[in-house]
Amino acid sequence: MKRKTVGVLGLGIFGRTVARQLSQFDQDVIAIDKSEANVNEIGNLVTKAAVGDMTDNDFLLAVGIDQCDTVVIATGNNLEASVLAIMHCKKLQVPAIIAKAKNKIHEEVLYGIGATNVITPERDSGKRVASNILKCHIESIIYLEHGISMINFAIPESWVGKTLTELDVRQKYELNIIGTRHEKESSLDPNVNPTAPLEPNTILVAIANNHTFEKFDYLGYLK
Repeated sequence: MKRKTVGVLGLGIFGRTVARQLSQFDQDVIAIDKSEANVNEIGNLVTKAAVGDMTDNDFLLAVGIDQCDTVVIATGNNLEASVLAIMHCKKLQVPAIIAKAKNKIHEEVLYGIGATNVITPERDSGKRVASNILKCHIESIIYLEHGISMINFAIPESWVGKTLTELDVRQKYELNIIGTRHEKESSLDPNVNPTAPLEPNTILVAIANNHTFEKFDYLGYLK
């Protein structure tokens, strides 16, 4: 996966979770907050950390928000601040803007002024938001227990025409393939032939350690 630059504006519990998760997978993170204590708590984990006001366009430009592939506006209580931050990010031509909303009304407002995606604390954890930024091939993950998950993922282009036996996915990626889907919403076909060439757009369903598989996918090792 191409290394991304992600801005995290607001470093409360949610923002720090997003920043930590992205940094764990070797992404460039620019983290800002008005609180020096919050910035100091995350400063040694991210690429750049700065104390400042997310509603100040000149400050955002100075810290490099215009270079970000994605910005996460992680403060949800102050609607005015979120609105101004989105407006500034749009002026700086940030391709993707994810904003946290306090409630449904705030969500509608943030979408209305140009947020790419709006999340709420009740619906989306910081880890899940970071995962959505990072994932390459993963379609969905169902967390089972003790770090084990059922994962639906689209095969990389390099797998097309090869067999599961040839790819040796169990040894290389610690995957136990339990079925295939030919479309995202199609039913699971449990009859897996490990010697049959994989077709384009195949979705594999596997049981795996979710942390191990996420590492392969997020870092672009799944190829």
